[in-house]
Amino acid sequence: MAEYFTKVKQEKAVLVGIINQEQDEKAVNEYLDELAFLVDTAGGISVKRFTQKLDACNPKTFVGSGKLHEIKEYVELNEIDLAIFDDELTPSQLRNIERELSIRVLDRTNLILDIFASRAKTAHAKTQVELAQYQYLLPRLTRMWTHLERQRGGIGLRGPGETEIETDRRIIRDKIARLKVQLLKIDKQMSTQRKNRGKMIRVALVGYTNVGKSTIMNLLSKSDVFAENKLFATLDTTVRKVIIDNLPFLISDTVGFIRKLPHSLVESFKSTLDEVREADILLHIVDISHPNHEEQIEVVNQTLQEINAVNKPVYIVFNKIDAYTYNMKDEDDLTPKTKINFSLEELKKTWIARHNDPCIFISAAQKTNIEELREMLYNKVKEIHITRYPYDDFLF
Repeated sequence: MAEYFTKVKQEKAVLVGIINQEQDEKAVNEYLDELAFLVDTAGGISVKRFTQKLDACNPKTFVGSGKLHEIKEYVELNEIDLAIFDDELTPSQLRNIERELSIRVLDRTNLILDIFASRAKTAHAKTQVELAQYQYLLPRLTRMWTHLERQRGGIGLRGPGETEIETDRRIIRDKIARLKVQLLKIDKQMSTQRKNRGKMIRVALVGYTNVGKSTIMNLLSKSDVFAENKLFATLDTTVRKVIIDNLPFLISDTVGFIRKLPHSLVESFKSTLDEVREADILLHIVDISHPNHEEQIEVVNQTLQEINAVNKPVYIVFNKIDAYTYNMKDEDDLTPKTKINFSLEELKKTWIARHNDPCIFISAAQKTNIEELREMLYNKVKEIHITRYPYDDFLF
């Protein structure tokens, strides 16, 4: 008997960003590269980018009227399904842009929430994502009722319409309250689980999304944590016991960070990020092959400050050295050398000379320098273990 598979149509999206004093053209293009990767992770395809130089975003339509008309023409000619804006839109901006373009409009926050919703597998992760989604939705409810205005007009119906919106607001507020109570219970359960893990040292893997944390977790713990070349492959915290030379400790893999991470997600994932806050050692994984890895390091450091996960040992692990490439300068090129012209060896020397933080360069995919990583980790864990539990004799 023949089997038939229905191919899911990839939704086509246009991406929109603005160039201003806070983000120049180069930065905006980098942000849109990441936004395109987010679209790909969500199952869509980005087909066109629109940017505009503005001192400040238009309070009504984010971009200017001329640019919005240009986007509309392209959308109509190319049967576009989505317009995705790189910055968070206000409820009125969403409503006005949708009315003008006649397609669905998302912002970066909404897109990330959608990816999180598709990635959430456990009840815990689903509850956290649902809370963040309702918190995002609450101030944007009015936009959902514009179809009533178009179909039936507004005269005589504003009262009932507003009543329905207020009813929905109450329902969502009640759901938010219930989800918060539910998460408090989960927080207590997870806190109890952490306390019951005994007196083992805890190591947490942190880093930008898609830098190889899960792959490194698999190598160190000899487990099989899900890993793929997509953003936010890991949402649920995974904790594994690792033993190196008779020294046991716990290692956890947590959700990756990203630029412009919605604050509601940081709040909702508080219990997940407790693994980071309560860790004894942080391994900060960095994709050295990414052209903006230094900015990604800064994003992670800022997020660690936001969640109060500072004042603990942090060791930087530069991953993906096998994918690192650079542009070799010609001998007669007298222009100053930039970071894109550094070889890997030069970059190592520069980084080590400039920063006091211990670091190591590896390739998780090729298993390069993994033994050196294990040895470094063993020494750091042992150092803390001996200080905290001086009478343990299994180490000697």
